[in-house]
Order: sequence, then C-alpha cells, then structure tokens
Amino acid sequence: GPLKPEITITYVAVSAIFFNSGLSLKTEELTSALMHVKLHLFVQIFTLVFFPTAIWLFLQLLSITPINEWLLKGLQTVGCMPPPVSSAVILTKAVGGNEAAAIFNSAFGSFLGIVITPLLLLLFLGSSSSVPFTSIFSQLFMTVVVPLIIGQIVRRYIKDWLERKKPPFGAISSCVLLMIIYTTFCDTFANPNIDLDKFSLIIIVFIIFSVQMSFMFLTFLFSTRNNSGFTPADTVAIIFCSTHKSLTLGIPMLKIVFAGYEHLSLISVPLLIYHPAQILLGSLLVPTIKSWMVSRQK
Repeated sequence: GPLKPEITITYVAVSAIFFNSGLSLKTEELTSALMHVKLHLFVQIFTLVFFPTAIWLFLQLLSITPINEWLLKGLQTVGCMPPPVSSAVILTKAVGGNEAAAIFNSAFGSFLGIVITPLLLLLFLGSSSSVPFTSIFSQLFMTVVVPLIIGQIVRRYIKDWLERKKPPFGAISSCVLLMIIYTTFCDTFANPNIDLDKFSLIIIVFIIFSVQMSFMFLTFLFSTRNNSGFTPADTVAIIFCSTHKSLTLGIPMLKIVFAGYEHLSLISVPLLIYHPAQILLGSLLVPTIKSWMVSRQK
C-alpha cells in the first residue's frame, strides 16, 4: 500500500522510536539506581529466564488442547520479550515506587533483549531458514542500538533546549508505535489464508490476563519476604518491570527473526493483546498497590 511498510516500518519507524528514546532518556537518572544490583538481577532473571521457561512448560500442557498452535507459539514469543521502555516506568511513577530502578531496568532490559531475545526465540521456536543468524543481529544493531546511541549523543548537545521546550517524546513514540501496530494488524487480518478461530482467540486473551495476574502475585510474594532486602518502593518497581513485556522492541524483532514466515501474523497476535492488557491491568491495580505501599512505609 501507499504506507510502504516494508521500508517505512522495518527501517524508518523502528529507528525513529529508538532515536527518540535515546533523546529522551536521562542518563543521569539511571546512575543513582545503578548500584542496586540485587534488584536488577531479580528483575532481569525473572523476565528473561523464569518467564519464558514457565511459559514453555505451561505450553507443553496446552499443546494437547485444540487451541491454534500458532497462537500458542505467539504466547512463547511474549515470554521471550524484554521489559518495556515506558509502561512499567509510568505505572511505577503513578504508584510512587522506585522510579529510578524502573527506568534503569527498562533501559538495561531493552539492551539485554537485543541480544538475549533473538537467542530465546531461536531456542524455543527456531526461525525461518531464509534468515541467516548474523543478519538478525546486524539488522537489530542498525535499527535499535545505533539510533539509541545517536539519540544519546545528540541529547548531550541540545540538553538545555530539550529541558526548556520539553518535546512530546511519549506522544511521538506512541504515534510511530501505533503505525507499527496498525500495519501488523493489516498483515494479520488481510491474509485470506488466516485460520484464526474465535474460541482460540478468547482462550488466549483469558490466558494472558491469568498469566499477568499470577506473575504479578508471584513477584510480590518473592520481593516482600522478610529477608528479601527490598523496600515497598522497590517491590512496586519489581512487580511492573518483571511482568511487563515490550511491544516497541517485540514487533520489530519478530518481523526480523521470522521474516518470510508464513504464520508471522498469527504469532504476533498474543503480543498485540499482551501490551494493552498489561497497561489496563496495571492501571486498575495502581490504587490498591499505592495504598499497600503507603501503609507498609508507615
């Protein structure tokens, strides 16, 4: 179509999002959180080791059900994704939790995800034979790492102007992301051969909400133990950063790793559902978590 997603989305849109992130990311805010190693280890191990492994074990049980197998593979891709750049930070800030730790883990998790997520996807799912392993990393490096670094360098020179004008970075990223989601939905539902039954879709939505609630409760239990060493504010950051998954990094990564894959559209569906579900669920729980945190601090 006229949007030319094969060029604008694959290269321009993804690079624009990460250049924008590089411009808006305050490096100095992350340094204060850098020393909280135990918290960072907890979040990253839960997100990139426990989460995908638990989903894989769960899917072994679901594989005997009549649920669409490509949607189940899509659930596995959700498990392999790194933490998001924005939603966990926004919700942590809304509750009054450890925002610096949330910012650090979101940024650090995204960097780890560039290397670890493709490896996890290839480990659990394999990839289309037409995509060489080296091209996955080179394309991710050029569309994610390079724009992010350039954004950080440019920020150093126009920092005062950015602080004064406060450009709407969030709105810009959201608009570009909306364009990526729109074209992905078009790919999914314009395919005449798509075999997406309502039963499978409803079950997947239910599973996604159940997984999120279960994992939020699990991280809450682990981080509030007497010997955990985490403050209530730390627990808030852990709950959101450990259970949220990145759509910004996820969709472009799926498009690269599974380029030319016949069922890429169906594999993308669970991630497209998971992202709004995590924001909706998180927003609903903000008052409850906030009252718990305040009472614990008192």
